[in-house]
Amino acid sequence: MASLAHETVLFEEACAGLLPCAGGLYLDCTLGRGGHTRGILDRSAPDGRVVALDRDPVALDAVREAFGDDAGRLELHRLPFSRAAEALAGRLVDGVVADLGVSSPQLDDPARGMSFRHDGPLDMRMGDDVDETAWELVRRLRDDELADVIYQYGEERASRPIARSIKRAVDAGAMETTAQLAEAVHRVLGRPRFGKPDPATRTFQALRIAVNDELGELERLLAALPSMVRVGGRVAVISFHSLEDRLVKHAFRGDAAWHPVTKKPVTPSDEECARNPRSRSAKLRVAERCDVEEETP
Repeated sequence: MASLAHETVLFEEACAGLLPCAGGLYLDCTLGRGGHTRGILDRSAPDGRVVALDRDPVALDAVREAFGDDAGRLELHRLPFSRAAEALAGRLVDGVVADLGVSSPQLDDPARGMSFRHDGPLDMRMGDDVDETAWELVRRLRDDELADVIYQYGEERASRPIARSIKRAVDAGAMETTAQLAEAVHRVLGRPRFGKPDPATRTFQALRIAVNDELGELERLLAALPSMVRVGGRVAVISFHSLEDRLVKHAFRGDAAWHPVTKKPVTPSDEECARNPRSRSAKLRVAERCDVEEETP
């Protein structure tokens, strides 16, 4: 059986925010290993349904195998979430969940090249629908362009010397793997210290976001959501990056189509952070779809 090894972040909080009910239709924009989808199906039994998206065929195959008993209530699509409207084909949903970022199985698979913890090819693509790998990206960009990516998406103050270090490694033919990328960052910021985040974290995050156009994907999803959610339906978005959270906050507060249910983002408990350190930066925002016409004077 395909592995579903992944702990769903803010599971109870997201499900409670969505208020799934029997007979409802829900959209899981980021299926991953199916944690939120399983929660929605359980809470909307016996006839609630989920349309689930993922651009990673490995994730879809794993869920398809594990959710056999609920196949009739689960509709899977190999699509990025910016194209959710294609999967819905005009249907309105009662709720949407989007768990942004990268899943633990992707981080832990050396072949995906997502993490400095395992040496692997410098890939970072979430799915094979992404045209350019991280290796191709760092080769294509000029020093200043690469520095801008690292600063903008990684919020890394040392972006310029890091970019120069990476490009020197590219020129020397020593920028093929995740270990070589981490080493290029360490030459600027130093080696990791015990108990502290690896100095390469921000650079890896920035390149992954750029490769997968993660912020562009989120902007397109947020723009499309009002046309996909019925009045009274809810949307729950979990972000792991300040830029993502800012986009979600502005969308929920700045559009009359939404009433923010969470005034401030919901964050993991100390217990969850201790159990799953990767949840530490997670922020959940929930909003409810409003009847805009009724609110118009």
